[in-house]
Amino acid sequence: MTWPLLVRKSLRQHALSTAVTAASIALASGLWLAVWVLQEQSQRAFTSVDSGFDAVLGARGSKLQLVLNAVFHLEASPGNVAWADYLEIKTNPAVALAVPLAVGDNYRGHRIVGTVPEMFTGVELSPGRKFEIEPDGRFFESGFREALVGSFVARQLNLKPGDQFRPQHGLEAGDQHEHEETYVVTGVLKPSNTPADRVIWIPLEGLQNMAGHDPDAATDVSAVLVALRSPTAGFALDRHYNKDGTRLTFAWPVGKTVAQLFDKVGWFAQVLRLTAALVALVALAAVLASIYNSMHARRRDIAILRALGARRATVFGAVVAEAGVITSLGVVAGLAVYAIIISVATAMIRERTGVVLEPFAFSAVFLWAPPLMIFFGALAGLAPAFKAYRTDVAANLAPES
Repeated sequence: MTWPLLVRKSLRQHALSTAVTAASIALASGLWLAVWVLQEQSQRAFTSVDSGFDAVLGARGSKLQLVLNAVFHLEASPGNVAWADYLEIKTNPAVALAVPLAVGDNYRGHRIVGTVPEMFTGVELSPGRKFEIEPDGRFFESGFREALVGSFVARQLNLKPGDQFRPQHGLEAGDQHEHEETYVVTGVLKPSNTPADRVIWIPLEGLQNMAGHDPDAATDVSAVLVALRSPTAGFALDRHYNKDGTRLTFAWPVGKTVAQLFDKVGWFAQVLRLTAALVALVALAAVLASIYNSMHARRRDIAILRALGARRATVFGAVVAEAGVITSLGVVAGLAVYAIIISVATAMIRERTGVVLEPFAFSAVFLWAPPLMIFFGALAGLAPAFKAYRTDVAANLAPES
């Protein structure tokens, strides 16, 4: 009898323990793959997000906080920028486009951002790609109580052109003061797969002059998104604002600034990877324990096989192969577990940040992680294989009393 037949017979006879062990392998391998891919995808997506801008000008403080607030619509604004400072950078010959932003309100937990129409008409998210609007809608006109709603917000709140709402003071949902002003939805943006999908956009003057806001800061803005005419222009502006100046911060380039976030939390990603690897080791130990513990029950069957002519090497190979097959079944099932984990995780990231990951994009981890799991799974079968190899034929063929 060849070892493939022995493996098939053993798997059929121990179907329950095989299924349980393969399930533990599936959970471990799926988790390992998901953690690895999420870390890769998140870093790539956040550092290369298509915002259409090269830099952000804001109050003196953290560059990372400034970018998270102005580009990803996370965090609070580090402070205000005077209107004169906005005009200065807007008219700088090195700047192709400067778009002011003003924040401070929300509607049912979704951030309201004041800006100018050029945010949608003058920005290229990528070459030849601009913001688009759904049919039956239009972009707002500066100075009116109008609103342009991001696709995610529109879907969550079921907003459409013609609907009205009243903003609430503050950036988070709660019992904040509701403003008296009523805004009319003029249009819904088509999905752009950027953080802009999570925002309700209103005219800049509409937010600056909203009742309840500080009248002394009516012309201030929270930040200015900057598109440069050339990549080298950022060096001069960086020196002007960050090195020579003391009032403002020029966060450039955006991708490099966001990379600081992953540098700061890199240790956490390593901890997650290590945890997933330890879970995989525990699952592999389950393979060893499952087969090793079954050797006592199999000793008579092994002795009979030996008496019928099966060689020690055949029995040894069959046990190692069985461990490899169980691990392989778990790894294949682990792809389904990975698909579930990664789909849920990417949906949550998109909901919280507006950043879209590609959960099923190719990653090098799929080339080495599954084979590595199968290899170590086969190694886990060595101990029970040696036990089977040393089975005493005469002693285990003796009649049981």
